Amino acid sequence: MLTRVTDFEDSYGSVTARFYDAAYQALDQLGPDADFYRDLARECGGPVLELGCGTGRVLLEIAAEGIACTGLDVSEAMLEVLRQKALGAAGAPPRLVRAEMQDFELPGERFPLVFSSFRAFQHLYTVEDQLRCLACVRAHLAPGGRFAFDVFNPRLDVVWVEEEPEAEDVRFRDGEDEIVRFVRATRDRPTQTLSLVMRYERRRGGKSVGSEEARFHMRWFTRYELEHLLARAGFAEVAIYGDFDRSPVGRGSPALVVVAS
Repeated sequence: MLTRVTDFEDSYGSVTARFYDAAYQALDQLGPDADFYRDLARECGGPVLELGCGTGRVLLEIAAEGIACTGLDVSEAMLEVLRQKALGAAGAPPRLVRAEMQDFELPGERFPLVFSSFRAFQHLYTVEDQLRCLACVRAHLAPGGRFAFDVFNPRLDVVWVEEEPEAEDVRFRDGEDEIVRFVRATRDRPTQTLSLVMRYERRRGGKSVGSEEARFHMRWFTRYELEHLLARAGFAEVAIYGDFDRSPVGRGSPALVVVAS
């Protein structure tokens, strides 16, 4: 197994890993994505490979089905949380690989399904990195295998706003403390890049006792940009849905959900 991690500073994962699961359990927009990828895994059979697996929110649900799973992520902090969660989870624990999703090699291994959930593909900022990732995916797909991923569907009225001031996003518990997450956003339209600062403020007895920040970027995509990108990477069949119920892309679609082979 050959993996490489180059020029990576884990400032995002080191903070986010501690709060990720509790924060997203408190948000109601997640859930359908896990069902979608689990159903795909059932259709395709195992083994499956997830790129950007994070703390295993989706991957562990697939492993609970008895499907052999491999999870790949560049953040050691996120992978360590997944390891601890897997100890008490149903099914065999996923094999974990630390590597960049645009630069990995698992010699001789092929997967009927490779997937990347919750917008992880949007952490590839350049066309070069996107194509490198897609080349790695194709090299690891079994004959007839499928690659599935999702990104948010950009709204022009939103992406045209260059800056959004810090605002409260979600609240959740961490033991006896309350954690309040605040988000600040900056957008660069020429590069189609969203920069986010997530500040986690710890409150005890109603008073702030400290905060930590996670900073990261996301590249947004349009539907036809994705179609051209996948065609350039050699995928012959591409379906793009507007949500995880496989509905067509429409004016109000919240996501672009891709299944390519």
